[in-house]
Amino acid sequence: MNGTRTSWWNQFANRVFKTMAQYFSILILSASFSVGNLFGVEPRPNIVFILADDMGYGDVGCYNSKSKIATPHLDGLARDGVRFTNAYSAAAHCVPSRYSLLTGRYPFRGYPLRWTTHPTIPEGTVTLASLLHDAGYKTGCIGKWHCGFDGGVETQDRPLTGGPLDRGFDSFFGQHGSLDQPPYFYIRDRRAIEPASETIAESHEEGWSVVYQGRYWRAGKIAADFKHEEVLDRYADEAVAFLQKQTANEQPFFLYFPLTAPHGPWLPGKDFRGRSECGPLGDFVMHVDDVVGRVLQTLAATGHADDTLVIFSSDNGPLWFDGDVEKYGHDSSGGLRGRKGDIWEGGIRMPLIARWPKHIPANSKSDEIVGLVDMQATLAAVIGVRLPEGAGFDSVNILPAMLGEKRDQQLRTSIILQSLGPKDLAVRKGPWKYIPWLGSGGFLTEPRRIEPTEGGPQGQLYHLLDDPGETKNLYQDHPETVEELRSLLNQTK
Repeated sequence: MNGTRTSWWNQFANRVFKTMAQYFSILILSASFSVGNLFGVEPRPNIVFILADDMGYGDVGCYNSKSKIATPHLDGLARDGVRFTNAYSAAAHCVPSRYSLLTGRYPFRGYPLRWTTHPTIPEGTVTLASLLHDAGYKTGCIGKWHCGFDGGVETQDRPLTGGPLDRGFDSFFGQHGSLDQPPYFYIRDRRAIEPASETIAESHEEGWSVVYQGRYWRAGKIAADFKHEEVLDRYADEAVAFLQKQTANEQPFFLYFPLTAPHGPWLPGKDFRGRSECGPLGDFVMHVDDVVGRVLQTLAATGHADDTLVIFSSDNGPLWFDGDVEKYGHDSSGGLRGRKGDIWEGGIRMPLIARWPKHIPANSKSDEIVGLVDMQATLAAVIGVRLPEGAGFDSVNILPAMLGEKRDQQLRTSIILQSLGPKDLAVRKGPWKYIPWLGSGGFLTEPRRIEPTEGGPQGQLYHLLDDPGETKNLYQDHPETVEELRSLLNQTK
């Protein structure tokens, strides 16, 4: 009898224990995945991140009142959300900028970024996609990857591993690099749709400041179904299809949409040719704006406009020179100095716009210093999860700035900036920007380096609030600031 009672009691206790364990597991999951636990917002939003390629700070109308390019959809996005005026890519060119965006780490920590032969993002690294995927999101990448594959892509009759599907994305449609970098072919998930088995000659146009402008692309192998002029609209069609497919899906979704444009070759669609006042670059930017509009219209048509956080930015500055400004009366850098590749503001200060109806105040502006490196910590806060230990090492949660919260302190006191390689680093802190060399630091603006003279400045120091165009080097006027920022930069390395 006692044995029977003991057996019954053990079974009862086990059932109670299991029920309580399941209950507490549900509570823990809810606490981990619900943004309401942090900000009182439920359910978790869908997220769309659109990344332009080589679009300058001054190409978007809401950033440049003198722009010769109509960007109604991007202007409307800013009108309905927040526009950041001091937002930075981590580097002034493609590969390190994208590495930083996806990993939340400064790119110099990941060198060498051998994207032509290896994935730039090591296996097991927490990425934007893996973070959201593990929190229950359907994740898709459409467009320009530029973060490498195992063994490169010269051979396409095999699975292409180490790319988006192995870094947190459920699906991928796109290409390995820029629109001017062969081999030219489309990838679906891990497979080439058609191998690059044909050959295409180099294309270029005369009359531009450098060969990379205009209709330039490199000679190389190309797939029969790959037409340079059709790529931007092909990706737009894929993005629309992805969003439409989510209508019947109960999961929240994350679409990372890295465009190939307006990076060269400048190939605006026929509906946009001649519509801007600054040649094919302006026309191509208008085409990009139209693609953004198609995404926004699809969100509205599928009923997801109000429950989707849409973020737009660019990877680095434009390929636009002083002669182009004089010819067309349009400044792609919007009054900032320099261009793609340069450590100056024109190479690394980016448009950054975010819209989230009922959460982000409409027609708002933030002057806080932020970076694309901050997206990992920010999206973790949006969905209510903590970053795993070691993830997003350099990422700062800028959601309070997006939401327009009033604070006494800035979210970021400083940010590290890079022009080309891991030693080409500068720092911005408050209004000050320190560059430990003379010259642009870029690959298109000469001189890249200037040898200091005896008794002259050894580097560059600018007060960006008073001098956003970086015209007055105050290096010798504020030695204490130089020393403070030099020390900060050295500590970060």
